[in-house]
Amino acid sequence: MIASLDLATVYRACNPSQTLDITRPQDRRYYVDLSKARGGDLLGELDATIRLFCPQEPTCQLLAGHIGCGKSTELRRLQARLQNNGFAVVYFESSQDLDMADLDVGDILLAIARQVYDSFGQSLTIEPAGQLFSLIKTANSLVATDIPTLDRSPHRDGFGRQLQQLSARTHGRPDLRSQLRQYLEPRIQTFLDAFNNELINPVVQQLREQNKAGLVILVDNLDRLETNQKPWGRPQPEYLFVDRGDRLCKLNCHVVYTIPSSLLFSRDLSRLTMSLGLDPKVLPMVAVQQRQGSLSKPGLRHLRQLILARAFPDASPQARQQKCDRLFDHPQTLNRLCYASGGHPRNLLRLFHRQIEKERQFPLSQTSLKLTLRERRDQLLRSISHDERDLLKFVVKHKKISGDADYQSLIHSLLIFEYRDNQGSWFDVNPLLKTATFH
Repeated sequence: MIASLDLATVYRACNPSQTLDITRPQDRRYYVDLSKARGGDLLGELDATIRLFCPQEPTCQLLAGHIGCGKSTELRRLQARLQNNGFAVVYFESSQDLDMADLDVGDILLAIARQVYDSFGQSLTIEPAGQLFSLIKTANSLVATDIPTLDRSPHRDGFGRQLQQLSARTHGRPDLRSQLRQYLEPRIQTFLDAFNNELINPVVQQLREQNKAGLVILVDNLDRLETNQKPWGRPQPEYLFVDRGDRLCKLNCHVVYTIPSSLLFSRDLSRLTMSLGLDPKVLPMVAVQQRQGSLSKPGLRHLRQLILARAFPDASPQARQQKCDRLFDHPQTLNRLCYASGGHPRNLLRLFHRQIEKERQFPLSQTSLKLTLRERRDQLLRSISHDERDLLKFVVKHKKISGDADYQSLIHSLLIFEYRDNQGSWFDVNPLLKTATFH
């Protein structure tokens, strides 16, 4: 007798808000490699820059893509691969520490310093007691509130505690963050030099003494930066990565930052690539159809596996496919679900998650899928203006976009997706906006 699928277990496994952490064996069971269906091995490129081309030299890489397309999962894969090859890796989600609506370079560098010290302050002999400690201590005193002051002696725990208290004092306090920036910005080069000399360099040296290959810092979620303008009129992403990106890329180790996809369509993209000497790497959607309109069999095959792996994580790809009838009433139901997602992994999980909520039993039917898709389609349609409809028609016809702000908004709202093939990038509207998806 075949055991029935546990509804709650599958429902939790496909939670779209949970990112797979490939460094954990439990999460690795659910992972499906989508690189062949995306049009390139982006993870291999990131890894090669660090391990193959420049293992002994600092590198900086920028990773872009739609929110929810799988960047965090790929960064976790990169972390696991680098750790398996002898690198020490610090991964952190910047949105947990920073205000995505109000950021400056100093905020990001301070967050990195805190993460590096938290990762190695106890296991390595690190005692920032010079310029770096002095800068942090002075900054702390400038934003002091009613929180009791710490012992000011630069003992071993003092630096970490000063960083933690500085973060606690300025969190949720734009007024105090402004004071901190007024102090730090004129001294940002001094801070950066001290950061390298007193923290990064000692960490890298001691790691190599332990036969580690080097230090890699993965700064995730900066792609969630809001595109609001600074008081002087400069959009925040352009200010941070075009105007000030040279500071972010001057750490004496390997660094990977995620960046907003809006920068890929910015007039300043050429300035970004010229000033930093690098091109952002882009993680595209999984193609559900070809540029000319025919279905993409490889893309749909990989997306089916993404869903089936959440229900049958320990089965082989072939065995999962044979178990499809336990999850869906017909293979075409799963195919339609995958196509409707547009090849957007989080969107696919979101639709699957919602379909389970509607039907609450397996196998899931065509009827509950249609209800799920119509519900999501109606949500999207309510958000589209008359002018935006004309823009979407242009994309359907020409498979391309211009770089203006209206198109950037449509991409950010998941109304337009970007794909890659042998001819380069091309664009299409979310399949949920196409009548054919519902027939």
